[in-house]
Amino acid sequence: MKVAELHAASWQRLQDWKSRLPHALLLSGVKGLGKLDLALAFAASLLCEDAHSDGTACGACPACQWFLKGNHPDFRLLQPEALRREEKEEGDEEEKKGRGRNADKQEEKSNRSGQEIGIEDVRALDAFLSVGTHRQKMRVILVHPAEAMNRHAANALLKALEEPPSDTLFLLVSNEPMRLLPTLRSRCQQLALSTPDAALAEKFLLEHHLSDAVTWLALAGGAPMLALRLSENAAPWRETFLKFLQQGGQLEVLSAAVTLEKELKAVKGENPLPQMVEWAQKWIIDLTLAAERLPIRFYLAQRAKIMNLSENRRPLLLLRFYRELLQLRRESAHPLNMRLFLEQFFFRYRRLFVE
Repeated sequence: MKVAELHAASWQRLQDWKSRLPHALLLSGVKGLGKLDLALAFAASLLCEDAHSDGTACGACPACQWFLKGNHPDFRLLQPEALRREEKEEGDEEEKKGRGRNADKQEEKSNRSGQEIGIEDVRALDAFLSVGTHRQKMRVILVHPAEAMNRHAANALLKALEEPPSDTLFLLVSNEPMRLLPTLRSRCQQLALSTPDAALAEKFLLEHHLSDAVTWLALAGGAPMLALRLSENAAPWRETFLKFLQQGGQLEVLSAAVTLEKELKAVKGENPLPQMVEWAQKWIIDLTLAAERLPIRFYLAQRAKIMNLSENRRPLLLLRFYRELLQLRRESAHPLNMRLFLEQFFFRYRRLFVE
């Protein structure tokens, strides 16, 4: 199943725009819906020389072959250095080389270890925009995620949007559009993607060989791409964490903190604490729903345990703890001491069941 089928209504809206294409589009929605995949599919269709009747790229013409290999001369992808490092496609490597060594070094120093899109990335577009298109068709610049642009980069892009070159589309993709400059949003036609139909999303996941599609889709809040990522990165610590959450008032806080700390420190790559807090937030939402005698949303496989834990729980206390988790989420990005952070979390959580 193609992403255009998964988001059929949004894809049709994009097709309707083709006859009078704006100079800038903003695709927004919650994380994991497949916005980037849809944006890439749309970019490919604009550059394709023999698109299908449904508007999707043919995948066979020279333009499509260049695009698939990541080296189409009329396409640029702007994303944080950290994301570029994760990419394995040849096109991302070519783009990185094309920016020049000096720009790379300066950007690495100024964009918070590669988590932002910096002004050098936007300035590197000057040469790209100053020449005509290679195949006398469109020129597409895709920015993902758009909220990763720092203030200087956003202002530089804004200047380009104020006097947009002809036959050029700026395609912005954002999980958090309200973080963008209001003036930047105002210069874009906006398309907000919604959560796809559950049956369609489950079919999509099954085609991607995810057997327990219903469970993972629920944990992802209905976002199919996020469900795939969660299933692919199902680290052992998540099961350990879930086991501790199910203990409620019987939780041994200090022992739990020691055990979980060992598993979290074994994780390579990015800090897992923000993800842990996010999973806790979903758990509290389900507890609150169960306490109100409403259907749970996320942890379907643990429904019976959640119903049991929610008995005689006051929704107000659960909501208060959820607000505390919002603060813990901010602290989790740079914890001074992981053990103390985990102990603090578990003490606050157990208190919900002993008061």
